Amino acid sequence: MTAMRGPGIFLAQFASDAAPFNSLPAITKWAAGLGYKGVQIPTWDRRLFDLDLCAESQTYADEVVGVCFEAGVEITELSTHLQGQLVAVNPAYDAAFEAFAPEAVKGNRQARQDWAVAQVISAGRAARKLGLSGTVSFTGSLAFPFLYPWPQRPAGLIDEAFAELARRWTPILNAYDEVGVDIGFELHPGEDVFDGASWERFLSAVAEHPRARINYDPSHFLLQAMDYLAFIDLYHDRISAFHVKDAEFRPDGRQGVYSGYSAWSDRAGRFRSLGDGQVDFGAIFTKLTQHGYRGWAVMEWECFLKSPVQGAAEGAPFIKQHLIEVTGQAFDDFAGGQVDRTALCAMLGIAE
Repeated sequence: MTAMRGPGIFLAQFASDAAPFNSLPAITKWAAGLGYKGVQIPTWDRRLFDLDLCAESQTYADEVVGVCFEAGVEITELSTHLQGQLVAVNPAYDAAFEAFAPEAVKGNRQARQDWAVAQVISAGRAARKLGLSGTVSFTGSLAFPFLYPWPQRPAGLIDEAFAELARRWTPILNAYDEVGVDIGFELHPGEDVFDGASWERFLSAVAEHPRARINYDPSHFLLQAMDYLAFIDLYHDRISAFHVKDAEFRPDGRQGVYSGYSAWSDRAGRFRSLGDGQVDFGAIFTKLTQHGYRGWAVMEWECFLKSPVQGAAEGAPFIKQHLIEVTGQAFDDFAGGQVDRTALCAMLGIAE
């Protein structure tokens, strides 16, 4: 067994125009000061990172690594969640997701998709220049508006959606394979790949592509009333990244998983800061460690109530206390002894 690395922090929810959150040198020093050892970098935020430049320039990549090293942190992964979302967008979501796209491609679905694909591919090249083995992303969604089977879905609709996802993502995965980098997809409601069953559909559609991996985030599974521990047993060989995010699910006589269009503060299922929700992180860290997960434990902060400043300060020690130093010996070694076949046969009542 091997131990995972951490604590790490996803910088996306903290980046802003105010210091120390408006530049990579400043925000990495802030993170290190709270006890974080790694940072997951959002590739769409030019206040922190220039994706296009990093994909082409080893000099710039080395500068980024140097900035992080000077602050006392490492880069865990590059995130392309927003660009990955735009690889596949159902027309119902066009207006909502336009905000993720640059002005030059807004209003042009094909141009927006082409831009998103190029961005995700650039992130793979940038990750290799940074010395990273993986990125994290979303799959996007073509079928999610048809999640509930009413009205009755036409035969073949979901199959065609996943076939199209494969047509869009296979060239990206091939490009990642060329540079030796994985994509860890975050299984997330709103994406076509949001649970184990949809993951299996996607993986089958991309012909079990070796670069297709999972960014494991138990909060999304808890809010779907899934067994997030059994998920690790089923898919641990594909887990390449880990978002440490908490949540609570408290259904009642008025609300369940769908929560009646309520705002986050009023939903039955809500994201919480680490330790404030219901996710059993002790069991998760144990299972991931048992299955040999070697990657980072990265806090993704999202909470309807607590401030991000408090959530970030509490996150590093929370993760640190859950990291497991893997033992090199069995707890009952003291009771063992040398193998004595004569004694063993006598204990079993068999002839030697």
